[in-house]
Amino acid sequence: MSTNIKVKDTPFKPRRVPGDIVFAVVAVAFALFLLSQLGSETTWLKGISLGSQPRFWPAVSIFGMVFFGLVYFIGSLRNLANQEGSVGKEILFWLRGLEFTIWFMAYVFITPVIGYLFSSILFCVVLAARVGYRSLRSLMISAGLSVAIVLLFKTFLQVRIPGGTVYEYLPDGFRNFMILYF
Repeated sequence: MSTNIKVKDTPFKPRRVPGDIVFAVVAVAFALFLLSQLGSETTWLKGISLGSQPRFWPAVSIFGMVFFGLVYFIGSLRNLANQEGSVGKEILFWLRGLEFTIWFMAYVFITPVIGYLFSSILFCVVLAARVGYRSLRSLMISAGLSVAIVLLFKTFLQVRIPGGTVYEYLPDGFRNFMILYF
C-alpha cells in the first residue's frame, strides 16, 4: 500500500498562527535586552575555569535565547504570507490570561484590609461564579473549600499571614482568635 504524505501533513512542519510575528519580535527584543544587561549583572573572575565563571552559563543561555529567537523570527517572516486570521484577535486571546493576574493582585491587596479568611471566601466564590459555577451548591462548595484552605494554612501549616485591618474592630478575645486562626 502506497501512501502519499504531503509535507503539509507531517508533524514536523510548524503551524504558524497570526500572532507568531508579534511573539517573535517580543522574544528577540527581550533576549537582546537581557544580552545588553549581561555585562552589568554578571562578572568575569580571573583564575577560575570557564565552567565555573559567574558569567559563563548566563551568557550561554542568553546567547541561545538570541540565536533561537532570531531563527524563530526568520521562520515567522518567511511564513507571514501563509498565516490566516487576525493578529489582533490572537493578541486579544493572549491578553485574556491577564485577567486572572489582575484578580490575584486584587486578592493580594485586599487581604491585609479584610483579612485572609474573608478575602479567601470572597475571591473563591466570585471566581467560581466568574468561570461558570453559579449554582448555590457550587458557590457553597467554593466557600467551604476556601475555609478549609485557610484552616490548613493558618492552623496546620502555621503560615504567618497578617490579620486584616477590619479585625481591629472585633472584641478583644474574638480578635485574637481571628488573627491566630483565620
